[in-house]
Amino acid sequence: MKAFVFVAAGLVACGPSTRGDDDFGDDDGSNGSNNGSNNGSNGQMDACKNMDIVFVVDDSGSMSEEQSNLGTNFPMFATAIQNFTTNAGDHLDFRIGITTTGRDLTYEAIQTPIGPFAPPPEFGPNGAFEMQPNCGAGKWLDTSDTTLPTHLACRANVGTHGASQEMPLLMAKRAVVDREMDGTQPGFVRDDALLAVVMITDEDDSSNTQDGTLVPAAGALPINWQPADTITAFDQLKGGRTRWAAAAIAGMGNCTSSFGDAVNAARIQDFVTQANSMGSTQAVFSSICDGDLTIGLTAALQTFQDACNNIVIGRQQ
Repeated sequence: MKAFVFVAAGLVACGPSTRGDDDFGDDDGSNGSNNGSNNGSNGQMDACKNMDIVFVVDDSGSMSEEQSNLGTNFPMFATAIQNFTTNAGDHLDFRIGITTTGRDLTYEAIQTPIGPFAPPPEFGPNGAFEMQPNCGAGKWLDTSDTTLPTHLACRANVGTHGASQEMPLLMAKRAVVDREMDGTQPGFVRDDALLAVVMITDEDDSSNTQDGTLVPAAGALPINWQPADTITAFDQLKGGRTRWAAAAIAGMGNCTSSFGDAVNAARIQDFVTQANSMGSTQAVFSSICDGDLTIGLTAALQTFQDACNNIVIGRQQ
């Protein structure tokens, strides 16, 4: 099974030295930093008024029930975001993008009694936002969409033919860093916005950064991207832990619900724990085995709202 996880940018922590392609590289926090309109001036800092939200949705073969439930409950999330006001009484200027947990993978052949065998390659958006026909124009949805609940529910239907190796931690980072840098979705990340990423999956994370990865046809996928790496990338992108929030909906222990079976998402739980290691509560983990994604979506929304009301956004000039 696959699931979705909510995460937000601003992570801090050091990861292993193994890096793939453009991961980390020159992530110096400058990406997307010129797109905000509410940055403070003369040393001033503005209250949070903007929110950039990314959903990372598991699109593997076991996720059809979860996607259906998400589509049913996304209108609630959209309406709540539209109605939310900050402590100053301002409505949010928000934008919402959706990607999946998958990336392109090539499988290495193994020897069998009848000769070499390898499964066919798998494909994924690699952090690029998914756009479906009749689900609203543009690479992401925003405050101006008068039918946001309908369009958001429509875009949640990302299908169940994605890569079988779920990489929510890496795809969350690539959506807001790599795809910004290569011009796939430039301008999504604003310097003066809280970055909130949502990941949902019924498997644990198995992130690997290597391009053209040769995954053994029998055996585990090599993992070289750690929870701390995503935290570091978000911290660098946003310039501090207080400028992001996170929520995960995944397996809390091996569990079963009306969606089916879920695997204990130990790495994703570790991500949430590390994100909150500085005494914050900006990251939250909910069990996908609650059987109703309203519970996890509500927890994510509350976490994002609390983060927006209790922080300031912007950089000292």
